[in-house]
Amino acid sequence: MGVRGDFLVIGSGIAGLRAAISLAETGDVVMLTKADPRESNTGYAQGGIAAAIGPDDSPELHFADTIAAGDGLCVPEAVNVLVTDGPRYVNELIAWGVAFDRDSAGVPALGREAAHSVRRVLHARDTPGREIGRVLWQKVQSHPRVRVFDDALAMSLLMHDGECRGAAFIGRDGTLEQVDATRTLIATGGAGQVFRETTNPAIATGDGIAMAFEAGARVTDLEFIQFHPTALNVEGAPRFLISEALRGEGARLVNADGERFVHRYEPAGDLASRDLVARAIVREVERTNAPVYLSMAHLDHDYVRRRFPAITDACKQAGLDLATDRIPVSPAAHYVMGGIETDLDGRTSIAGLFAAGEAACTGVHGANRLASNSLLEGLVFGARAADAMIAPLRPAPCFAGPSQPMPRANRSGGPSDLSAIGGGELATQTVRDLMWRHAGLLRSRDTLSDLVTRLSSWWAHVADVRASAPADRDLRRQSSLVTVGLLIARAALRREESRGGHFRTDFPHRDDIHWQKHISDVLTV
Repeated sequence: MGVRGDFLVIGSGIAGLRAAISLAETGDVVMLTKADPRESNTGYAQGGIAAAIGPDDSPELHFADTIAAGDGLCVPEAVNVLVTDGPRYVNELIAWGVAFDRDSAGVPALGREAAHSVRRVLHARDTPGREIGRVLWQKVQSHPRVRVFDDALAMSLLMHDGECRGAAFIGRDGTLEQVDATRTLIATGGAGQVFRETTNPAIATGDGIAMAFEAGARVTDLEFIQFHPTALNVEGAPRFLISEALRGEGARLVNADGERFVHRYEPAGDLASRDLVARAIVREVERTNAPVYLSMAHLDHDYVRRRFPAITDACKQAGLDLATDRIPVSPAAHYVMGGIETDLDGRTSIAGLFAAGEAACTGVHGANRLASNSLLEGLVFGARAADAMIAPLRPAPCFAGPSQPMPRANRSGGPSDLSAIGGGELATQTVRDLMWRHAGLLRSRDTLSDLVTRLSSWWAHVADVRASAPADRDLRRQSSLVTVGLLIARAALRREESRGGHFRTDFPHRDDIHWQKHISDVLTV
């Protein structure tokens, strides 16, 4: 079956939904969503959406906090767009019916999270992403010019004379189909599943980043992975995110003896940026050889349960009471700061191809994302990408400087050790385990070099197998994990310093003289 539309949107998170709403006012929109339309990283967002709407706040202050968190690598123009446009689009959400929590005066209640200098995070209890997604999805679903294909897995982009003209996808019945469109937006979210330990849902396998790279688009800053410091760490229970909004409301990180420990490593303590708190936890576990915990027992128990009902329920399912028990936590892969390189309007290096949200890289987050800027990024840049998709086509100018070309996979010789594993889920878990151990919070040249060598071989092997089975869903997943894992590892090996979400034990300090720059890759065609 062939599907036609003026615009193709791949992904149904906040960036894709917000773009579709604007695009539908101009033309026919086709939306592909990998699973249930509500199953995206947006729905898992617990903290909220940051915007400078408070009486003691301003875009300038939000700008300064974002730049500081980005550890010297934010693109200032992108940050300025985010913080300046943010209040307008957040107020638009309110006008559309998003039910953010309100204070006694009836104005949106603002929370504070790590590395924010004031309270600026709008929330809806502890499920703001779900509430925003609900309202946006209702608007998309009711629009007569939007057709949504769920359980549709995008497999590859359709290219013609250097332009993107749509995408091939596997439909619900398992057949390979395609969408022809003059403009395509990748809004597929992140790639947390590349790592063994992650807060991301199972669908976050980096498909959009991999497809864009395979089509020849530039990808940038993929060494910068945000490892959230506090994921539930109970054997047999899911790695459920324990939002830092809890620490913003007074929760404490303590060791097995009940002592607060983060100040031992970071002056800002529990509200230091995520990368610093995550590494402080690792150091404390190494020092004590014991777990660390999050405690809210000193706060009003009823308030804790009211304010964080979803986290309370997740802890209850693990046999814990969020309000009274110490909650065992540890870091997990959470967010990709890099992605498909775009300009400030979502244009990629390929004409006709756009990207927004976590799959994209505008440089807005630099080396480390400020908490609750992710939903704002998807909202603002999703809307801006839609405006650009309506305009005449042109590829984006790059912001990251020269890219390193990567030759197409061309395996020679015998089978790779991935094929010896047997493929399928076992091979996937092997990739994820290696990424967690060798490209996780702590990295070094020796382990990264070995990882790049192995992933390069596996990348070639998977490319060979996929050529003979272009409609295999499992192979698309495996290919995405190997491709994005290889790109992360290559960039991490090249960056010989520590900055933001990237930490090298052999280069433990930030080096602005040599490395205050972006690292990009592009596939040679």
